[in-house]
Amino acid sequence: MTEGEGPLSKLIVAILMAVVFLVINSIMCHTLLSKPVFRELPRYILFAHMLCNDSVQLMLSMLLYVLGMNLQMIPKALCALFLLFVTTTFNNAPLNLAVMSLERYVAICFPLRHSEIVNQKSAGISIGLIWVFSSINLGIDVIYSLMVSPVSFKDSMYCSRQMIIISPWQIDKFQGFNYLFFVTVTAVLIFSYINVVVAARSASSQKDSAKKAHKTILLHLGQLVLCVNSFVFGTIETALAKTGSSRLFMDLSYMNFLFVLLLPRCLSPLIYGLRDDAVRPLFLYYVRCGYQKVKPSGTIH
Repeated sequence: MTEGEGPLSKLIVAILMAVVFLVINSIMCHTLLSKPVFRELPRYILFAHMLCNDSVQLMLSMLLYVLGMNLQMIPKALCALFLLFVTTTFNNAPLNLAVMSLERYVAICFPLRHSEIVNQKSAGISIGLIWVFSSINLGIDVIYSLMVSPVSFKDSMYCSRQMIIISPWQIDKFQGFNYLFFVTVTAVLIFSYINVVVAARSASSQKDSAKKAHKTILLHLGQLVLCVNSFVFGTIETALAKTGSSRLFMDLSYMNFLFVLLLPRCLSPLIYGLRDDAVRPLFLYYVRCGYQKVKPSGTIH
């Protein structure tokens, strides 16, 4: 393999992998849009948001990866916009998991008030708040950079988050926000899980529903672990930069991007969707291009 073929092959593999999961996410989104019940129930609205969010994250991450592989310079203003969306969608994932877990907690622990507390309006407000909180971290960096050096936003640069950082306090702030996000989400998931388990033991009439709910929250904890894997992506990149060998750094960075950042974000929505008894039959029906004789009803249990 020649020197130029190596990076090209890696780029093709990464792009193909991203395309496959984008197609899967698109089919899953179509599945959720195909039935009115999926468009009305808050848990499926939040699931659809997770799919769209991770798809945007995947596309933008691939775009920045391709730009980085080709050493392509772009205006700082455009780079800041890309980074803002990449970071926001990155932070959206764990917060969305927390909201989904709270929805299951309310459904089991407060069944009589579930429809009052959790509805389309509250789901929409939750999604809006998720985007606001997720954008604060890098939003502060972009605004600070604009205030200190507005002229630099016209300059071309290699797009990376480090180019937005001007002062050391921004690094501490960025890490502090990330730790706060994951500690808060973990606490919410554990709180929801414990309360659902307690409800399952005390309410004999809802044992089946509670059992499904606490398994769902356990799945959310597993998804959070995948998010944490993505969270350590930057830390691993920094450590790899100290290897001293540019070839070794490029190879290890590629593996890091593929298996730490890309793969976990792709698998998480797929696993959640295939586990759902209402979504799975319809999803498989559309994957087979409707060759099944009878279209599944998509009944919610």
